Amino acid sequence: MNEFLIEQLVKRNQTIATTLKKAGLIAVTVLSAFLTLAFPILTVVTVILIFVDNFLFKRMNVEFEYVYFNGDLDIDKIMNMQSRKKQFSTNIKEMEVIAPSGSPALHPYQRLKTLDFSTLNPEDKVYEMVTSFKGETVRVLFNPNEKILNEMKNMAPRKVFF
Repeated sequence: MNEFLIEQLVKRNQTIATTLKKAGLIAVTVLSAFLTLAFPILTVVTVILIFVDNFLFKRMNVEFEYVYFNGDLDIDKIMNMQSRKKQFSTNIKEMEVIAPSGSPALHPYQRLKTLDFSTLNPEDKVYEMVTSFKGETVRVLFNPNEKILNEMKNMAPRKVFF
């Protein structure tokens, strides 16, 4: 049997909400620094805010790694290119359908819980996968490359649509 390991790394785009959160954190920290001049006791608060900003900024820099191996798809979240956490795992046998977002094949599944592991880039083609995860049927949004899609199509030709 042929074994295929395909890895793909995608970077999540910064949304307007993320940018506003960062701007808000910076504004509060700068305000706290200026207030420290009038009230020296706020120095501790300013230092704490700097550490909080650093921690949260690292968590907002997100990449996803898709690993496809012999019918298993694993999705890991990588924060600030340092820490990795497994977010999702499924087997092609548990999958009901995979198709581009908006495809008619996905209409019966629109009310399911959605897990978004996509780039959030409007120029990238988003695919939706309906599968079982932790005992629940969910929709998974992600941006697989052609290699992953072709291997999935080879394993389950009736479940994968382009």
